[in-house]
Amino acid sequence: MCLLLRQNRFREKGRAEWRAGMERMVVGQFSQGRVYLVGAGPGDPGLLTVRGSELLRQAEVIVYDHLVSREILDLASPQARRIYVGKIAGKHTFTQDEINSLLLEEARRSALVIRLKGGDPFIFGRGGEECAFLREHGVEFEVVPGVSAVSAVPAYAGIPLTCRDHSTAFVAVTGHEHTGKERSQTDWSLLARLDATLVVFMGILSLRPICEELMQHGRPPETPVAVIRWGTTPEQETLTGTLETIADQVEQRQLRPPGLIVIGKVVRLRDKLAWFETARALDPPEE
Repeated sequence: MCLLLRQNRFREKGRAEWRAGMERMVVGQFSQGRVYLVGAGPGDPGLLTVRGSELLRQAEVIVYDHLVSREILDLASPQARRIYVGKIAGKHTFTQDEINSLLLEEARRSALVIRLKGGDPFIFGRGGEECAFLREHGVEFEVVPGVSAVSAVPAYAGIPLTCRDHSTAFVAVTGHEHTGKERSQTDWSLLARLDATLVVFMGILSLRPICEELMQHGRPPETPVAVIRWGTTPEQETLTGTLETIADQVEQRQLRPPGLIVIGKVVRLRDKLAWFETARALDPPEE
């Protein structure tokens, strides 16, 4: 909640700052710069990579997403322009096409532009689309991978994605596909048959149909499930249940995004391996 409130303060400023900058731009006055797609990690500022931290300190412009924390933004120079382009369910500050155009224009008038994304830019981050757009328009770019939520968030919840005698493979999928698709690219019948841990991004709002699809295609109703909200941050909370019960539990608790869903036998290991939330409970922050 605290992070969401902090981000909201920047949402309305983002578009205004961009338009003000565009008005100041004189065509041909600036040499073309380079765009760095930097993964900010899953939330904990300590998980930002060394390379990402170095680039942030040099950045002239930072175009950042909803899940990037204020602590990470504060690593940048006070002189760096910060443009918020975050997306939350039902409310997009910029469309993806507008973000692409923004990166192009900023690169044409700035030496070092950071496109700062939560997690890893190339894992459900649309980084590939942005790089393709920049390449098409002759703009140089570099990708700085980030620590992905796919591994970090379950780890902070005490859930190893693979563990001998429990799971030897994992699959990551999105629970929120593009609305313009005629048919889903996710084969839930195949995923239900795999004896692997399943990690679902952006799936809280689709949790009930996801669980129903998996059970319909053969996953046992008693399969363990964990829903982890605000993973790796002080606001992290984890709810566990089964394919049969978890949707009702989430509705009762009124849990909302952002969150990650982990499905499989490894979820049972949380009872023994939970550490982050346990340590926080034993050592609560000072008022």
